[in-house]
Amino acid sequence: MEMLASSLHTLPSPLPTPTTSSSSEISCKTSVSTRRRAIVSASTAAMASLLQFSNPISPFSSAIAMQPQPVELDQEEDRLVHLFQDTSPSVVFIEDLELAKIPKSSSKEDMVSEDEDAKVQGTGSGFIWDKFGHIVTNYHVVDKLATDQTGLQRCKVFLVDARGTSFYKQGKLVGIDPANDLAVLKVDAEGYELKPVAIGTSRDLRVGQSCFAIGNPFGYENTLTTGVVSGLGREIPSPNGRAIRGAIQTDAAINSGNSGGPLIDSYGHVIGVNTATFTRKGTGISSGVNFAIPIDTVVRLVPYLIVYGTPYSNRF
Repeated sequence: MEMLASSLHTLPSPLPTPTTSSSSEISCKTSVSTRRRAIVSASTAAMASLLQFSNPISPFSSAIAMQPQPVELDQEEDRLVHLFQDTSPSVVFIEDLELAKIPKSSSKEDMVSEDEDAKVQGTGSGFIWDKFGHIVTNYHVVDKLATDQTGLQRCKVFLVDARGTSFYKQGKLVGIDPANDLAVLKVDAEGYELKPVAIGTSRDLRVGQSCFAIGNPFGYENTLTTGVVSGLGREIPSPNGRAIRGAIQTDAAINSGNSGGPLIDSYGHVIGVNTATFTRKGTGISSGVNFAIPIDTVVRLVPYLIVYGTPYSNRF
C-alpha cells in the first residue's frame, strides 16, 4: 500500500501550456496524458487487487459463516441428553427453612410462602416415589424438621410435573429412618400429574458400569454428573452413628446439595440414593469417592416409612 501511494504521489506534474505549439508538441502532450491514464489505471487495479487479497472472504461467504450451524451430537451424547431429559422431571429440589415466626394460619395451604423472612438453612435433593406425592430423600436433609421443637422448621419442595410445569409445595414429613439415612416427605399434588422415577435394582451391579447422579449441588438445580460404579459393598456411617452396609461407591461427583438425589444406571433406573462423599480437606469439594444407599435397601424400607412412619425393625 505504501509503495502504491508513493507512486501515485510521484506522478509528473502537468506541463505548462504554451500559447503556440507545433504538431510534435501536441503529439508529446498526448503521449504524456496517455501514460498518466495508464499509470493511474494500473495503480488503481493493483490497489483493488491488494484490497481483495487482504479481505479474501466474500460477502456471500460471510453470510454463510454467520448462519447458525446445527449441533450434531454423537450417539453417546444423544443418549445422555435423552437420559437426563427423561429422568430430571422426577428429581426435586428441597429447601430446609426456618420461619421467623409461627404462622397464624393452620389451614392445609402451603405455609412456606407466608413468611418472607424465612431463612434457608440448607438444601438437598430427592425424587418422586409415586403419583401420590411421596418424596424420598436423605434423613440428614430433613433432620432439622424431624427434630423440630419450635414449630418453625419447614421443607419447601420444588417440583416439575409431567407437563413441564414448575411449582413448589410444603413437604410434610411422614417417615424417617436415621439408621439408613432415609426419609419420606409428602406434598399435596392435587391438580398436578407427577412423574415417579423408574426403580431399578442394585443386586446386579458391576464395578465399572456407568452411572449418573442428578441433583442440586450448592443449589444449582438439575445438575447431571457422570461416572462409574467404583466399588460395591462399602460401609459408611449413618446420622445416628450406626453403619450403613452395602453402599455403592462411585466417582460421579456428589457435593453438598446432591444428598437425597438419585443415582441412576444407563437406562434411567434408580440404583441408589446419593448420600455421602469424602471431601478435600478445607474445601468441602468432592474428592471423587462418593457413596449411595443401594436401591434394594430403599425399596425394602420406604413402604414401611409411608405407612408406619418408621422402618419395620423399629416396630418390634
